[in-house]
Amino acid sequence: MLRYCKRCVMPDTKPDLFLDEEGVCNACRSFERRKAIDWDARKKELLQILDRYRSKDGRNWDCLIPVSGGKDSTFQVVRMKQLGLNPLCVTATTCDLSDIGRKNIQNLKNQGVDYVEFSPNPVVRRKLNRIGLMQVGDISWPEHVGIFTIPVRVAVQMNVPLIIWGENSQNEYGGPASAAENNTLDRRWLEEFGGLLGLRVSDLIGLEGLQARDLIPYTYPSDEDLKRVGVTGLFLGYYLPWDGYSNALLSQAHGFTTYHTTVEGSLVNYENLDNHQTGIHDYFKFLKFGFGRATDLACLHVRRGRISRQDAIELVRMHDGKFPWSYLGKPLEKILEPLDLTVEEFIKICDRFTNKKLFLKDAHGNLIKDKHGNLTKINYDNP
Repeated sequence: MLRYCKRCVMPDTKPDLFLDEEGVCNACRSFERRKAIDWDARKKELLQILDRYRSKDGRNWDCLIPVSGGKDSTFQVVRMKQLGLNPLCVTATTCDLSDIGRKNIQNLKNQGVDYVEFSPNPVVRRKLNRIGLMQVGDISWPEHVGIFTIPVRVAVQMNVPLIIWGENSQNEYGGPASAAENNTLDRRWLEEFGGLLGLRVSDLIGLEGLQARDLIPYTYPSDEDLKRVGVTGLFLGYYLPWDGYSNALLSQAHGFTTYHTTVEGSLVNYENLDNHQTGIHDYFKFLKFGFGRATDLACLHVRRGRISRQDAIELVRMHDGKFPWSYLGKPLEKILEPLDLTVEEFIKICDRFTNKKLFLKDAHGNLIKDKHGNLTKINYDNP
């Protein structure tokens, strides 16, 4: 039976989410524990780590920051510069870059940083988008892997040991850099946070003619290279109170551009602005688990006391899980065109990955859809 957290609006179908005996999820409990954290002590610890890795003679960058140009990476750059660091910023180019995404990348560079943009082979990338969508129901699989592999490869090549990640989704881990001894990133750490979804890079060889040499950007450096450079990482959200909304406010004050209206499938206009494929990614989460990006955002704001749980329920009903006919104004058929898929073929893939236990069906077991192609979730519990 589908159950919801009594404090936020997250269902228990979310992977790694657990409801305690009071019906409160572990994400809410984790946020609750933040009140007891000594953030001044955490910031002091951060400054000590940064001093340890700062280039002593100024002949190399102090750290590497993986960036997309979004609100969080803009915040990371602004904050590191405020702390006196000279970062090298690295973008693993997104799959279907939007105009506003390109504008925000340029704004990030204008903060006064050295910047590297790595653009993987687009012919290979389209194959990986298609394979990810059809095999694991995630069109963004290559992007989520490349976000981790490409900056780490650049860190090795440029001999920059310290990588500054943003928020850790588990919200309780400092990262290897926090350890004085044995603080090198290892393959296990990378694969834990690298989002492979059970589809390993080596599994792709031979699919659609792909060879090992096509997959270099999505492959981690060797353990020997990681140890030689001493590549390590930390999650900034462990040391500073992390909040996407305040990150957005600070980024906007530094020139970050938001969307002109609420982003499709979302509640806000300040995030996931760079990739036209994101709407498909978020929709598949809804099909698999019964919640989408609107639920994620509603829960974040409920925990921070910005909206009530009842308001969150209404907003989720308004915005979550709508069929992605467009994203950032680009029609679905145009988004699917590079993958050589029609909308009809896409709908069949959607149906294949839909968890049919979560949605209304007719007497023959077929999913019931309204005139816009939207499903109706079976709500066993409030909301």
